[in-house]
Amino acid sequence: MNYKNTEKVARPDHDILPVIADRYSPYAFDGRPVERAKLLSCLEAARWAASSFNEQPWRYILAERTDEAAFATALSCLLEANQAWAQHAGVLILTAVKRTFTRNDKPNRVAEHDLGIASANLTTQATALGLAVHQMAGVELQKVRLTYKIPEGFDPSTAIAIGYAADPDTFDNADLASRDKGPRSRNPLPEWVFGEKFGSPADAVK
Repeated sequence: MNYKNTEKVARPDHDILPVIADRYSPYAFDGRPVERAKLLSCLEAARWAASSFNEQPWRYILAERTDEAAFATALSCLLEANQAWAQHAGVLILTAVKRTFTRNDKPNRVAEHDLGIASANLTTQATALGLAVHQMAGVELQKVRLTYKIPEGFDPSTAIAIGYAADPDTFDNADLASRDKGPRSRNPLPEWVFGEKFGSPADAVK
C-alpha cells in the first residue's frame, strides 16, 4: 500500500487539479523499484512536452534501482547531501540540454525552460500513478559530463529521483524528516502576477 502524506496536500486559494495539489518533493522514499510500465508512462509524458520550435532539447540519463551498478553510478554524481536520501529512490535521472537549435545551430536560450516543462510533465504523470518525484539542482555537473561522456553542445543540468514516498517517521535523518512533515506553502498571486507595471498586482489577482 502506498503511503500518502496528507500534510503535503496543497490548500489552494483557487481550484486546481487534484494531481497538482497532491504533488510534493519527498526526501523519504521507501526503496521500492518503480514498475517499468509506470516509468515508461512518465517518460512518455515528458516526451510530449511543449518546446520552442519542437526542438525537444532535453536529454535524460536513466538509472533504475534494479540495475545496481547503473544506479550507483548515477547516485555518485549527486552532491553528498542528496545521495543521503536519493539512495532510497526507485529511479534516478540525470538531465542535460542541447544548447543550440538543430535547424540552424543558433543558441537556444530557452533550452532549460523546455527541460523544465518536460520534467513537470513527468512529475504530474508520476503523481497521477501514485509515485513521488524530487528534482535536484545539487549535481556534480563536471562528473556527470565525464562519467557519461556528454559531448560538446550539451550541458548537464539537474537530477530527478522517482519512487514511492515513505512515512517520514521511518526516515533516519531528523532534519529531512521534519521537512517532509511540514505543510507546503506558496507566495500569493499578487506577489508575482503583475499588471500595468512590474511589482503592481494585476487586477485579476487583487
